[in-house]
Amino acid sequence: MVRIDGTSFQILGPTGRGTPAMNQTGLEVLPTRTITQFDAAGVHLTLTFMTPALPDDLDVLSRPVTYLVWDARATDGRDHKVSLFFYAAAQLAVNSTDQQVIASRAKVGSLEALRVGSREQSVLAKSGDNLRIDWGYFYVAGARGEVSASAIASDRAARAEFVNNGSLPDSDDLDFPRAVNDRTPALAFTFDLGSVGNATVSRHLILAYDDFFSIEYFNRRLRPYWRRNGMDAATLLQAAERDFRDLATRCRGFDDQLMAALRKAGGEEYARIAALAYRQTVAAHKLVADIDGTPLLFSKENFSNGCIDTVDVTYPSSPFFLCFNPKLLKGQLIPILEYASLPRWQFLFAPHDLGTYPLANGQVYGGREQTEENQMPVEESGNMLLMVAGVAREEGNASFALRYWPALTKWANYLREKGLDPENQLCTDDFAGHLAHNTNLSLKAILAIGGYATLCDMAGRKDDAVLFRKTAEEMARKWQEMANDGDHYRLTFDKPESWSQKYNLVWDQLLGLKLFPPEVARREIAYYRTKLNKFGLPLDLRKDYTKLDWEFWTATLADNPQDFAALVDPIYRWAIESPDRVPLTDWYSTVDGKRQGFQARSVVGGIFIKLLASRTN
Repeated sequence: MVRIDGTSFQILGPTGRGTPAMNQTGLEVLPTRTITQFDAAGVHLTLTFMTPALPDDLDVLSRPVTYLVWDARATDGRDHKVSLFFYAAAQLAVNSTDQQVIASRAKVGSLEALRVGSREQSVLAKSGDNLRIDWGYFYVAGARGEVSASAIASDRAARAEFVNNGSLPDSDDLDFPRAVNDRTPALAFTFDLGSVGNATVSRHLILAYDDFFSIEYFNRRLRPYWRRNGMDAATLLQAAERDFRDLATRCRGFDDQLMAALRKAGGEEYARIAALAYRQTVAAHKLVADIDGTPLLFSKENFSNGCIDTVDVTYPSSPFFLCFNPKLLKGQLIPILEYASLPRWQFLFAPHDLGTYPLANGQVYGGREQTEENQMPVEESGNMLLMVAGVAREEGNASFALRYWPALTKWANYLREKGLDPENQLCTDDFAGHLAHNTNLSLKAILAIGGYATLCDMAGRKDDAVLFRKTAEEMARKWQEMANDGDHYRLTFDKPESWSQKYNLVWDQLLGLKLFPPEVARREIAYYRTKLNKFGLPLDLRKDYTKLDWEFWTATLADNPQDFAALVDPIYRWAIESPDRVPLTDWYSTVDGKRQGFQARSVVGGIFIKLLASRTN
């Protein structure tokens, strides 16, 4: 909230509490910042949420820190008395509101800090989907010279004191431990800006979360990456305050540069959707340090099954990491490659996952390590080979691939045998049921073999490079014959008059394989334009829903801006008009725009594939 000349206005949060809302006049979502604008009573207020998710600086990227920045100025030529109010409720530190919490305060260098955490502190004690962290501590901190008051209080008491008197309770509420739903504890701060005129007055707060240990990896508890050299919560907060102005400058520069690159690659609407996906892509992972300091990046399969390091979640998000820092993609691939190299993984194909987040102790999906039931053999083997080939292309050498050559070779040979005409098996798009003879899955296998041939060539294994290249070329020729349906290509080889998005074909372009003539993509794009609905292109003919990530992969097959825009424009309309206000979903109806399932998933990093393609062309 903000108080102007004795009158309180709400800025964000639930309405209907008797406090008038400040008029929101602007909203800008950028890769590292969300900037909101408000006006009331002669004062303009800008509130910025800044998360320095800078991909080339892993120390900063891994910090669990977000800044709230207020900028206030008068707009009517008069001076106004202005004060700011903020509180964070204890829900942020528990899984469910019946859990008990404790709260405390501390002086950390020049900062005044409040913290709250669960009473139990059951570190890495549970795993699953739709769970919230309930160990570690959530912090709010501000500079002592700028903070007017701080208090640990119930949310209602803190709010009422500010609305009525412009202040906070005189003393902390020390009735702990207590459940979150019992007089909800809150960490509250106020800033008295004094008399505000035409000159902008700025204040900021630091929000942080220290989880001590983040991931269990083959029964080893791993620290968050920022903690690997002994940094703790106190030093984290002090570093965050020390670096604030520099990071604000860096974030502005990064956002400006990236938005310009996105606009150049795909236009204004493309840039805005990518900006919306940027922080979500990063946030759906945890960056940790292995025992030797190697950065490992674990995804959580949010709102689908909660798996950790799922290969077919890493695959759609991989363009993001190939664009910004391949080291982060390697951090996702290494755990799977290490796992697949152990005797306990007995299959000829790649694993699906490493467990259920945050416990990465071995596959839990389908037949686990015991049977081939409900595995994804062609899907995951193709995904892994294509991503490793993508890393090699970005780095200009095959040194990473050579570390895991036996596993990669095994998967390439599996695809030579099983990939052209896949059997009835799971794939990542199994929402409408399993398919045999899946043409898009076949494309993945063919291109993955081509990617492996490129790896062989880069590694100096020339005979193998020739062998696998010829295999891929022959399979590509057969695919065009088997999938041909006149003006497009089929959903499955055995179903005439069927169709589907052939998004896997984009790797022919990304890796420079040239296994398929350009006419294949052109024919598909022309056909897709006849199948568009109000909010996008369906995944295939069976249902009207689509996948956001694959839509952008498919659009990237277009060889001209007009076709790309034709496929992206309905997606932008959906993002504006969708009735579901949830963290960006990747599975929605192209007819009514409603979410079908999934939200807050890392797969939206696939939106950056157009940017990646513009760099590799």
